[in-house]
Amino acid sequence: MQASNFLLLALTGILAACVPLSLVWMATGLHKYRKLAWVIAFLTFDLIVFGGFTRLTDSGLGCPDWPGCYGEANPFLAHTHIAAAEALMPTGPVTKMKAWIEMIHRFLAMGIGFMIIGLMIASWLRARRSQGRTGSPWLPTVMFLWVCVQGAFGAWTVTLKLQPVIVTLHLLFGLALLALAVWLAGREDHLLHPGPALAAPAVLALRRLRPLAWLAGAVLLVQLALGGWVSTNYATLACSDFPLCQGQIVPEMDFQHGYTLWRELGKTAAGHYLPFSALTAIHWVHRNFAAVVALVLGVTAWRAWRLPGLHATARNIVLVLCLQVLTGVATVFLSFPLVIAVMHNAGAALLVLLVTMLNYKVQLQLGSPPGHS
Repeated sequence: MQASNFLLLALTGILAACVPLSLVWMATGLHKYRKLAWVIAFLTFDLIVFGGFTRLTDSGLGCPDWPGCYGEANPFLAHTHIAAAEALMPTGPVTKMKAWIEMIHRFLAMGIGFMIIGLMIASWLRARRSQGRTGSPWLPTVMFLWVCVQGAFGAWTVTLKLQPVIVTLHLLFGLALLALAVWLAGREDHLLHPGPALAAPAVLALRRLRPLAWLAGAVLLVQLALGGWVSTNYATLACSDFPLCQGQIVPEMDFQHGYTLWRELGKTAAGHYLPFSALTAIHWVHRNFAAVVALVLGVTAWRAWRLPGLHATARNIVLVLCLQVLTGVATVFLSFPLVIAVMHNAGAALLVLLVTMLNYKVQLQLGSPPGHS
């Protein structure tokens, strides 16, 4: 990629960051750092949802190189190459629409990256001015390092031609970035509104809830990895009925090939076509582990429901969990409609947001001894 095209691409990312940064800067009132943290969390959620849309529309290779598109900064400049590829394969991975979907996803990712750089710089300046009275600047710094790693996996997603394990890790790292952003924004909320002190019985209940909240995060992480593996291997319709799979409780499954991590898309490690029974195993495991997730998150939300400051978060976890079950079943029954599949991806991101916030609130309230603010 020529230096001029790379510079134009970087300027596009900066422009994408300048719009929300300008809105935060022009907002009335103080606490602009807190507003910026929440804007980054919101846009990271949007990026994950749009990334799901990119994957579900088979647009991941809409521009088959990285970071630009056929060495250009945007699909307008690469129009000749894209048109030639589309004429050769009209339903192939490269079309004008898919190229734009892929590049918009990259522009949004670059914009968030530049915003996190601004947040990190602001956090260190604020920490120096306040002499430690504000939150530590290390969390925004970790976010910056994390988004660099995420960018590398985004590049490998393209250059390794949608290698399933790379695409799945790219999704998981994106969800982890969302969790970091939400944790930071929650910290800023607490600095602004510390909240009342808790009585001893409430503190005891929170201590009992904390291991369960950690467990909820752990099982959710496993399910996200399993769901990402389903999506990246295009195994969504391997079971076209529900609650049975191919009319059986336990259908024929090939776990060895299905869960071989390092292999090409649609191929076994030996380079042969992936058998359908391997896709069945991938789908079946994700579907059945969903029951474990529903049980653990449901019990966690029930335990948190009546605790101080946790009612709204617990209620929202239950609502999104129900939505996830409905969209997951509807995806199978309605033969994978795009809108519902995107909603299912969005629901997963919402659960990450809510479970992160639940863990943060529990940790935060236990950070102060009983009777002290």
